[in-house]
Amino acid sequence: MQLSQSNTQKLQDLLDSMNAKARRTERKTDVVSTFAYLIGVRKSIFENEHEPPQLEIYEKLDTNKAARIVRNLCMIRTSIELNFRRINDALHFDFRSISSLTEYIPSESIMQLMNDGVNAFKKSSTTLGQHIIAINRLIGDRVNNCNTLFPAWLNWKYLRNLFLMPEGLTEEGIKAGANEYFTHLDFYPYQVYMNWAPYDCGNLLYSDKKFVTQLYEWNNDQFTQFNKVEDVGEYVKSNIYDFIEDSQKVIFVVDCENSDPYNLCAALMSLDEEKCGKIQRIVLFDDVHTSTAWQVLEDHVPIPVEHILIERLMDNKSLVDMRLAMRISEEFYKNQVDSFVVASSDSDYWSVVTSLPTAKFLFMIEHGKCGPDMKAALEEKGIFYCYIDEYHSAKSEKIMKDALHRELRRYIADNLYFNFRDMLDTAVLATRAPMTDAEKKQFFDKYIRPFQAGIDDYGNLQIVLKE
Repeated sequence: MQLSQSNTQKLQDLLDSMNAKARRTERKTDVVSTFAYLIGVRKSIFENEHEPPQLEIYEKLDTNKAARIVRNLCMIRTSIELNFRRINDALHFDFRSISSLTEYIPSESIMQLMNDGVNAFKKSSTTLGQHIIAINRLIGDRVNNCNTLFPAWLNWKYLRNLFLMPEGLTEEGIKAGANEYFTHLDFYPYQVYMNWAPYDCGNLLYSDKKFVTQLYEWNNDQFTQFNKVEDVGEYVKSNIYDFIEDSQKVIFVVDCENSDPYNLCAALMSLDEEKCGKIQRIVLFDDVHTSTAWQVLEDHVPIPVEHILIERLMDNKSLVDMRLAMRISEEFYKNQVDSFVVASSDSDYWSVVTSLPTAKFLFMIEHGKCGPDMKAALEEKGIFYCYIDEYHSAKSEKIMKDALHRELRRYIADNLYFNFRDMLDTAVLATRAPMTDAEKKQFFDKYIRPFQAGIDDYGNLQIVLKE
């Protein structure tokens, strides 16, 4: 049976979709686990290995005072909302205090808050609505202390709003919030209160990708950095491990002009160190115009790194591709290296692949940099390739911070020189102050040494001397 051209294309699209899904199946739940803890999802959910929230993150956050306070406040608020009528009746008809209603409000949350210096119920005689308002105010005051628990790439303003009840400091606001909550109770994740427009979307906390995508859509925004919320699946990693296992010697060669240091670092750090034992070294072919982040790569990967900086004969002509191809040939013929992992999206290296028919290759490329012709050629020759910008980028955050700190220290060294003793000598000369060396030393120690430095809103350095 012959397929029409349109059906053939549909079949190819389906196969491509299945292939992409197989390559990218490992979901991440770091963000949703942190959010679930703070919003007050019960511990038994974390203990269930079939539920997304991770017990490891629960145990880590439970040692954080700021996180504990927000969690216990949210747990108390949810408990009051779920049992509002029973609690209200007990306050009005049984004359009980709200802190004694432990059958409705978790006593451990109240006690933990008191141990952390927070009194959730300052006035026992107030109305239940006023108690909710007071808790809403405490959550609003305290939740900003938890912004550092989430990655910097996540919009904190969007996330913060989920903790805040709309108009939650007014009686009308808390009534509207309660009505919305009870009307759509089954749509709230694990029936825990949060500020959103509830609808049936399955488990909102199923994965970081699902949660963050929805979060940005609610704020009329679009989240596109998917390598921050999911990782490549075992299909990709097992192919890499099989490639290494079937090799005698493996060299990792990197075209630094056509590869991202942070994405590559994330890919390398996600691989099992023991299974990568045959990788002899990583050879970086770097140009003077590429990112300085390559200089700190060796501090973050367990594989030896050789850094080759290639000078340019002309500013508009790089020699990286030629030197890299020559090095692959040299390693193959001289050092009996039979397998090469090439990190580059440049099709110029196809010539070296075809010139070494008995060598084995694996390519690490990036979306948007590698054209369809190159990928088609790799597939036709049976060469496996993967996308380094699909690896979970959280693993590369440390290299990014280290690279930034290195550049900041270099900038300070190049641009900031300031000697306080010279400054004092200049001031003494300008004012013609009759000071001995002993007096100048005393003045220096008393008024200049304890100086304070700050940064204004425009990023300018400010130095304040003691009055």
